[in-house]
Amino acid sequence: MTGRSAFVVVANRLPVDEEVTSDGRRWRASPGGLVTALSPVARAHRGAWVGWGGAADSAPEPFDHEGIRLHPVRLSTADIDGFYEGQSNSTIWPLYHDAVEPPSYDRTWSDAYRIVNARFAEAAATVAARGATVWVHDYQLQLVPAMLRAKRPDLRIGFFLHIPFPPIELFMQMPLRAEILRGLLGADLVGFQQKLAAQNFVRLARHLLDLRYSGMTIDVDGRAVKAGAFPISIDPKEMERLAATDEIRVRARQIRTELGNPRTLILGVDRLDYTKGIELRLDAFRELLEDGTLTVPETTLVQVATPSRERVEHYETLRTRVEREVGRINGDFSRVGIPAVHYLHQSYSRAELAALYCAADVMMVTPLRDGMNLVAKEYVAARIDHGGALVLSEFAGAANELRHAFLCNPHDLDAVKGALMQAISVGPSDGRRRMQIMQRYLRTHDVDRWGRSFLEILQASEGGA
Repeated sequence: MTGRSAFVVVANRLPVDEEVTSDGRRWRASPGGLVTALSPVARAHRGAWVGWGGAADSAPEPFDHEGIRLHPVRLSTADIDGFYEGQSNSTIWPLYHDAVEPPSYDRTWSDAYRIVNARFAEAAATVAARGATVWVHDYQLQLVPAMLRAKRPDLRIGFFLHIPFPPIELFMQMPLRAEILRGLLGADLVGFQQKLAAQNFVRLARHLLDLRYSGMTIDVDGRAVKAGAFPISIDPKEMERLAATDEIRVRARQIRTELGNPRTLILGVDRLDYTKGIELRLDAFRELLEDGTLTVPETTLVQVATPSRERVEHYETLRTRVEREVGRINGDFSRVGIPAVHYLHQSYSRAELAALYCAADVMMVTPLRDGMNLVAKEYVAARIDHGGALVLSEFAGAANELRHAFLCNPHDLDAVKGALMQAISVGPSDGRRRMQIMQRYLRTHDVDRWGRSFLEILQASEGGA
């Protein structure tokens, strides 16, 4: 098995995006949270990464990028429609997020999901050295652990779910329910963002497959499968260094000037997704403007909504609703040249996001359901001046850790308004105290600790044959 890797990451996407330049094509690091969290781990292990490159019907030969050997998996246009946009993002994603939007079920999508998962499992089996550790990630690839174990019983296999895992009552709606559960149980260790999700998984194994468990260990045909909570994090030092640069400090001041130097700058940064609570956030802001609690130009809201899954119907409808509400607020409350809401439906560089974090007086992170939400952690880390205030949904995984944010129930409009006004009016000393406590927590619970804690338990498992 020469030329194979002792550590392999398997994820839906490679950690790079292909970019066309005047000099030809090149690969650049992707900006997503999963990539930011996993790339240092893969690099430290001199590992390989199996994933899709992002273009239909294209899979270049394996190549090296920043110390990681990348192995592209080919997806056709039909695969993307059925596996990715269908089963993954129209069935599993909404179901796992408390069915905030109704899931859609289609047998052809289930077939595509099986086929693509088998392709990823085959690629991982080819890449992994004998006795290697393979770390499979996220909801798109839940069948891979069992498929991979069938091909390579010598491997030590971990799986980590980055999104919530639903309670039994919701999971039982899934037409693929037993197959997905058996797929996950192919791993030696199954990791989740929160303890409750891990408990849901263990109880589901008993309820659906009548498997015995003790504590957080499930007996699967004489093989011990462990489940646990491993809250993902960021590299706070990297964000602190970025926020401390002259470039970012100057840009943060410039942003406030461009916005008319409001007394209060409120910021939201999200993918344009129905789970993120963007509409409710806009409703809360509009009501506070209507009753005169907030006024323009003293207060302005900047909402960054990164384009997401625009071919999925739910997302097209969401964009229309959000843009209609932004237009309504601006029509009712803006001044000439001074909009109440600056809505930015585009992607931003890490540097520009850091400058926005440093400029904002209040950060609103109000998802209806979220596995973790790393934006909340990035905002806290970026505030090296100990300024700013974080409004955070109780239903984001980050709320279990950032307890000194202004927590709210995002399903309760009055609660969101109340938390926002608390954040706006917090005294300087209390605000600094809250921010410093959260920053100390992040420094001791960073992404390196997340990766090490998962892999240490995986390495201590029984592993392959």
